[in-house]
Amino acid sequence: MNPKVDAFLNRADNWRDEMTRLRAMALGCGLSEEFKWGQPCYCLDGQNIVLIHGFKDYCALLFFKGALMKDPNGILIQQTANVQVPRQIRFTGAHEMAQMEAIVKAYIHEAIMVEKSGVKAEMKRVADFAVPEELSAKLAGNPQFKAAFEALTPGRKKAWLLHFAQAKQAKTREARIEKATPAILAGKGPLG
Repeated sequence: MNPKVDAFLNRADNWRDEMTRLRAMALGCGLSEEFKWGQPCYCLDGQNIVLIHGFKDYCALLFFKGALMKDPNGILIQQTANVQVPRQIRFTGAHEMAQMEAIVKAYIHEAIMVEKSGVKAEMKRVADFAVPEELSAKLAGNPQFKAAFEALTPGRKKAWLLHFAQAKQAKTREARIEKATPAILAGKGPLG
């Protein structure tokens, strides 16, 4: 057991009992415990398998390769439309976990088998994402900005494209692009 996870759980105001129960399930499946991205993370031979995280209305067990898993119970949830591979099982109380413990452990074992198989998910490429007109205009009219945008990592490009495209109005998209310009010129993504 990882002392950083102990500290995290001791500080948790919400979902402490539920996360403690999920922790026991993950550890019971032979996974090692890490603390990544500020959350308890469970790994197999250094590869991320599941992550425990809490939200306002639920806590969840996130399967990093969830889209590649079988889901006979129909309980894996795609967190948002833009999430490509990870999937969650969500809980709103410890009572649900007690009823689902055998199922959750079976899903963890399925995730372990997926990881051991070496199968990889096919991810959308940057070219698969729509480029808002406002960004196209900025790229065409500013060579320095275009060079900086093209030099970004694929993940940062995707993140910016999603960020810009989420705005419904052209005016908002333009404002987001202008606000993002210094970060893009510095080679950063939306989160820094």
